[in-house]
Amino acid sequence: MPEYKTYEQKKRFYRSKPWQSLREQALERDHYECQHCKAEGKVTVDSIKTPGERKEIVLNVDHIYPIEDYPKLALVLDNLQTLCVFHHNVKEGRVFEKKKSKWDDEWW
Repeated sequence: MPEYKTYEQKKRFYRSKPWQSLREQALERDHYECQHCKAEGKVTVDSIKTPGERKEIVLNVDHIYPIEDYPKLALVLDNLQTLCVFHHNVKEGRVFEKKKSKWDDEWW
C-alpha cells in the first residue's frame, strides 16, 4: 500500500494519470460546481481557459478522507468532492477571520 505522508509522495500521486482521470470524473459528476456553495444555494463554477494564458484555479477536487490518513481511499470516487478554493481552504483550516478593528464604529 503506497504512503502519502511526504510532500514528494503527494506530489507524485497528484501528477499521476490515475489521479488525473479520477479527478476529471469527479468534476463531471459534480457538474463542475462547488458542492458546498451548491448546498448554500450559491453557484461557483470552473473558470474557462483563455488561449495563451494560464487558467485561473477556481475548483479543487478534495479528498473527504485525507490520503495521508486513508491511503486506501486515494483513488475512490466516492471519497472525492468538488470544492471552490475558498471552501477547500476553510476545510483545510487555511482561512482566518479578520479581527474587528476597535476603530470600526460610525462617527457622525
